[in-house]
Amino acid sequence: MKVSLTCVLLLISFFVFSQEKQLTSYIDVNYYRGNIAVHNTDILHLIIGHPEGVILSWNTKTYGLNDWEQRYNYPDYGVTFTSQNFKNDILGNSYSLYAHYNFYFLKRNLMFRIAQGLAYATHPYDKVENYRNYAFGSSFLSTTLIMLNYKKERIIDRFGLQAGFSLIHYSNANMKSPNASTNTLAFNVGVTYSLDDEIPEYITTLQGVKEKFTQPLKYNLVFRGGINESDVVGSGQFPFYIISAYADKRINIKSAFQFGTDVFFSNFLKELIYYKSVAFPEENVTGEEDYKRIGVFAGHELFINKTSLITQLGYYVYYPFDFEGRTYFRVGLKRYFTNKWFGALTLKTHGAKAEAVEFGIGVRL
Repeated sequence: MKVSLTCVLLLISFFVFSQEKQLTSYIDVNYYRGNIAVHNTDILHLIIGHPEGVILSWNTKTYGLNDWEQRYNYPDYGVTFTSQNFKNDILGNSYSLYAHYNFYFLKRNLMFRIAQGLAYATHPYDKVENYRNYAFGSSFLSTTLIMLNYKKERIIDRFGLQAGFSLIHYSNANMKSPNASTNTLAFNVGVTYSLDDEIPEYITTLQGVKEKFTQPLKYNLVFRGGINESDVVGSGQFPFYIISAYADKRINIKSAFQFGTDVFFSNFLKELIYYKSVAFPEENVTGEEDYKRIGVFAGHELFINKTSLITQLGYYVYYPFDFEGRTYFRVGLKRYFTNKWFGALTLKTHGAKAEAVEFGIGVRL
């Protein structure tokens, strides 16, 4: 259910944008084939064939009607559907739905797509039927798609071509174990088809304008929560709660730097501490260790209209029980409902190992 909410929140964010006047749209269809990257030795036995599939996308172009479109070189936004055959009876197939943005470089010939959404895996872990699948502990997964393509539209009438490389990541962010996850690195090639005859002119009202932007120091308070499970399969899902307080300073109209603290109440650690104290006495876990943690972090916020991308690097200063190391990372989206109130959807990891998908509500004063 929580992973489903991830996709719903992202699609809501997308459809808010889509209510702006739509000028032109296009679709692209891509075939891809590649390999599963070895990021975790637990999935070595799953890397057998060469996954392949189809990426189908609907895109709306922007032309600078809003200032943020000009600042980011007129990106596209849209919806992507993918199917993937893992060429592996253990992993089976996956089907995914994303909300995405396309950003352009090199005179709009180089396209970078970032997409986030929800996937359905046909062959998740089952302790009886599919006990070798340590990649996916559940049928519904969070998924991220990244594409870097060389692209030429309208080569022949409305048809164009694109080709490049894609990365498709699947994980349930430890909502249910096991969750070793997969990363598919692939080459893709496809065709684009423009749905409109007319090509509007790009609006350039900000061209050559130095936008001056000043804002005093802002203070943020965020409450986050969700459910997750330790790496011990069958140990159970437990709720977690996080209280974050931080200050941010806008350095320009696009960016702000952050510095603050997190207090973590991770109930799955209670069960893990007890389990370690009983099952592994050689690790000298008494069972009385505190499950709470406190971290400090520095971060960055990139503002794109009412949505922003946040990235944070943290370090636990209160760390009574060792779990995945003292350094943690957070990446995700914020959506401002008003000038002060916002919702947040973030992923917390320790390196390449996810701990939780966090759903949050906050205020910026």
